Amino acid sequence: MNIDSEWVRAQFPAFAEPSLQGQAFFENAGGSYTCQQVIDRLERFYRQRKVQPYGAYAASQAGGAEMDEARNRMAAILGVTPEELSFGPSTTQNTYVLAQAFGQMMQPGEAIVVTNQDHEANSGPWRRLADRGIEIREWQVDPETGHLDPTALEDLLDENVRLVCFPHCSNVVGEINPVTEITALAHAAGAFVCVDGVSYAPHGFANVGELGPDIYLFSAYKTFGPHQGLMVIRKALAELLPNQAHYFNGDVLYKRFTPAGPDHAQVAASAGMADYIDAFHAHHIGGDADATGRGVAVHDAMRAHETGLLQSLLDAMAARNSVRVIGPADATKRAPTVALALDRPGAEMARALAERGIMAGGGDFYAGRTLQAMNVPQDKGVLRLSFTHYTTQDEMDKLLNALDDLL
Repeated sequence: MNIDSEWVRAQFPAFAEPSLQGQAFFENAGGSYTCQQVIDRLERFYRQRKVQPYGAYAASQAGGAEMDEARNRMAAILGVTPEELSFGPSTTQNTYVLAQAFGQMMQPGEAIVVTNQDHEANSGPWRRLADRGIEIREWQVDPETGHLDPTALEDLLDENVRLVCFPHCSNVVGEINPVTEITALAHAAGAFVCVDGVSYAPHGFANVGELGPDIYLFSAYKTFGPHQGLMVIRKALAELLPNQAHYFNGDVLYKRFTPAGPDHAQVAASAGMADYIDAFHAHHIGGDADATGRGVAVHDAMRAHETGLLQSLLDAMAARNSVRVIGPADATKRAPTVALALDRPGAEMARALAERGIMAGGGDFYAGRTLQAMNVPQDKGVLRLSFTHYTTQDEMDKLLNALDDLL
């Protein structure tokens, strides 16, 4: 199905912003543009609801209702119950809190599996638990391809492993990992599963209930929303882990792992992401479907559009001997986040692209362990080109022409 790019881009004020005209945005993995629906809700909350929520007066009740709406609607899209969805200041902070909870629950000698494909946010907090006597086992990428082989995970699993942590897809490798298969392997060994979905979620919200992990995390500021971290913790695990919040919030699942009070306005504004999914579905697909079904259909439409654009970029880069494309060459196997190892520093190339109206990034993107494992020089890092469903063929052509000039 072809998406209506004119309609899509009309939902994002950035594309009408004069200061951004002529700029093609290819650093979406660092944060996406925000949709109008989120901006409208955020502004309304600050204008009309900026009071303590859940009180007796009208403005307070409206504010609380909007926060509840965000949780209920986003949980439905993700295929989980509202009590299983928590909001926190960031995915990094949410993961840190989770690590503290597991550290309290686990005993010395028990083990956690992490990868060297992860962003540091889903690696560092778990690795620090080694200070408490917890064994950390590293599931390592193939140094040539960056691939995580599930059979290699099987060799790391035994009765001591309590948790397996891995990304839905890496923010530099881009390969989409088989979450359901990996989860089944871990569960069969008696371990829980934590999936970092930050780099996958911008390309369509996952049906977490169907995928099966015990924890799934992503960042709303990369999914067209406010700066919040969304964290799914399935009920069985949430009730088992020690409470990390105020003692009087310990019996409310979605409060147990958010020690600080929520950002009321940003939580409420997150319902704008659901508004956008619904509007996208109505415009492109139509028909009757529940929230989870709408999310799946929109996910598939976004992926189809992105995959077509992505393959042209991968093919163009694969034809160049001076460029090493990190991750799969098949667009259907990866997200549209493409890291290129060049004969010059990635940050230098990003500056050159900026002079040609291309917004991109260079560096290690908190994935230094991955790049080191793949023998990418630390002083060079990579050029990262990332886009979403609102990117157009014209923008891709502009990027490819600029890369032709510079390479």
